[in-house]
Amino acid sequence: MNNPVVLFPGQGSQCANMGRDLAEADSSAMDLWKKAEQISGQPLREIYWGGSDDDMNDTKVLQPALLCVQLNFWRKLADKVTPAATLGHSLGEFAALAAARVLSFEDVLKVVSLRGRLMAEADPHGTGSMAAIVKLTPEKVTEIVEQVRAETNDLLVLANFNSPKQIVLSGTKKAIDLACQAAKNNKGRGMVLKVSAAFHSPMMAEANAEFVTIFKKVDWHDAICPVYGNVDGLPETSAAKILAKMEKQMVSSVFFQKAATEQYAAGFRDWLEVGPKALLIKLVFASIPSQDGCTSSEVTDYTTLQDYVQKQN
Repeated sequence: MNNPVVLFPGQGSQCANMGRDLAEADSSAMDLWKKAEQISGQPLREIYWGGSDDDMNDTKVLQPALLCVQLNFWRKLADKVTPAATLGHSLGEFAALAAARVLSFEDVLKVVSLRGRLMAEADPHGTGSMAAIVKLTPEKVTEIVEQVRAETNDLLVLANFNSPKQIVLSGTKKAIDLACQAAKNNKGRGMVLKVSAAFHSPMMAEANAEFVTIFKKVDWHDAICPVYGNVDGLPETSAAKILAKMEKQMVSSVFFQKAATEQYAAGFRDWLEVGPKALLIKLVFASIPSQDGCTSSEVTDYTTLQDYVQKQN
């Protein structure tokens, strides 16, 4: 049995035809797509196996669809892989909870479908946006945020601390555009993300309040391995304590870099990323003090899934 830290990426890792090859080869995987469509009330396969980029970026369909892909991959891996710990980025944290058996597959699909709908409704006119700022120090990015807020009085927050030189901002489209220009002026780079609102910001407060009242009612279980939380970057196995963290996840910053460094300090040296695009391993390796003795693997489609399973036999 292999014991890696299992990583699950969030929004931004979606792509056309994601999960299709596995679903067409395995009826149980196709059944989970049908279940996800039933729960979410959305034509997920129609959108991701033949729709437009704009449709695929809509958070109310993206969240249950991406989760479905990750759950299908994980179901095929679970008999071969015992996770040493799990860590998901934003939406991916819900797949991490399922992999650690904190929530059942059906319950996590239910809460994520609700989460996607509420987050979409929180910004129906698309006034919010997000951008990744790279090649600048956290101190410089913080300075840019403070300058833009002073100039515009618009919402702009530090949403994701992904690595020493990648921080994601969340706010109004105007503030995001100004921050990206300021990053360029300071020899950095700002990349607007394919998301439909200002996630992990106060713009999500009302959606989060409604979400929390619902997901507290599903069955939460102690984790079979440490789950590293987005809101603090620290490990936890207690169901009650994980729930308390998740109550703040939608409006809190994501401390991914801290989670990666905490895992390294705890002695973890092997990571497995599960999702349609591998985005997180690069952030882990950019965050830890040394890659010596470290290994990583990616499961992004049916071929890489088969290859990884074969290696575990």
